[in-house]
Amino acid sequence: MRTKGTIWSGSCLLALFLSFTACGDRSSEPASSVAKSPQSGAPRISIIQAPAAVRDRVRIDTVAVHVVPEVVTAPGEVALDLKQVAQITSRIEGQVVKIHVQLGDRVKSGQPLAAIGSLQFDQLVEEYLVSKAQVDVAENSFRRTEKLRAEDIVSERKLIEDKGRYLETKAKFQHVREKLLNMGMTTDELHQLEHGSHMEGHRYTLTSPIDGTVVAQHIVRGQGVAPGKELFEIVDTSRVWVFANLSIEQARQFKEGDVGTILPKGGEPVTAPLTYLAPVADASTRTIRVRFEVANQQQRLKPREYVDVQLAIASPPTLAIPVSAVTTADNVRGVFVQRETGYAFVPIDVGREGGGWVEVRKGLTAGEQVVIDGAFDLKNVLLKEHIESGEGG
Repeated sequence: MRTKGTIWSGSCLLALFLSFTACGDRSSEPASSVAKSPQSGAPRISIIQAPAAVRDRVRIDTVAVHVVPEVVTAPGEVALDLKQVAQITSRIEGQVVKIHVQLGDRVKSGQPLAAIGSLQFDQLVEEYLVSKAQVDVAENSFRRTEKLRAEDIVSERKLIEDKGRYLETKAKFQHVREKLLNMGMTTDELHQLEHGSHMEGHRYTLTSPIDGTVVAQHIVRGQGVAPGKELFEIVDTSRVWVFANLSIEQARQFKEGDVGTILPKGGEPVTAPLTYLAPVADASTRTIRVRFEVANQQQRLKPREYVDVQLAIASPPTLAIPVSAVTTADNVRGVFVQRETGYAFVPIDVGREGGGWVEVRKGLTAGEQVVIDGAFDLKNVLLKEHIESGEGG
């Protein structure tokens, strides 16, 4: 069994080996074990042999030119999409007679929420229905008189009287109708009133205007309500907004329609379009507020939770390798390059990173074969060989 001192000694040997190959007397090294980098001139570490079990886990890729985007990351916050929020208010003065839903219920558009009893409303509805019947009768009488007058069966005076009666009842009906519309009722709801489907005695039924979840309830049965009083809040979180703040310099790199990535803590990344860049910088932070509209059908993003937001800046293609290829051996960053007789650890100089790629500034040339999976296993083989070499010496 190897002691900690032995392992430490092996690490030191590896460090000395890396140092020696980098700056020692190269004339004493066999030509077959050391080669020079075509770009940096720095010598490469000797070729190692990997067991069959390790080679089975190794995957190779060719060094080539790729686009390595510059990624901007900023903290963000999930918020409700205001188009998906409904605050249900009372349109009349009255008393809550029945509540059909409660906090947390999922509701559909048009689903009843509560019934409100109101004598004022009942009187107005009665007036509306009476005036509607009167205008219908007056109009029918007027149209019939028009036909009879055309056949010279009734007098002109009769036609004028019926027309005046029709116009008078129509004006009264329109007046009552405008009252109900001003209370917040729609033309569809008025049509329902005419057929009695929206009225039970003195009750007026409030319905949900959207699909969603009841997240606030401010009434109980028997409670009095007044016009404008909020009774329920309903939200639909199948689509949410995500806000973030970028520096002015960063914001200039993007436009509406660019696609960003939302990174919830402990969740899967979500892509979403950038739909808004504030035209004015924040007065205190001098940053630009941006907004993403995010599809959230699975309800994975929760309004008011914190997330990270990433946006990529397109850059010219450059020599690059997958991030997974880069490893570190004794504080030297490099990659394993496949050779005819094994694998060589090659120190490299890296640049920007993004989209799963890392730029290679020095150490590699296009066309070389690098290990993109299995570098950790090869590093263990490298360390083991030098430890054993140290023990043997």
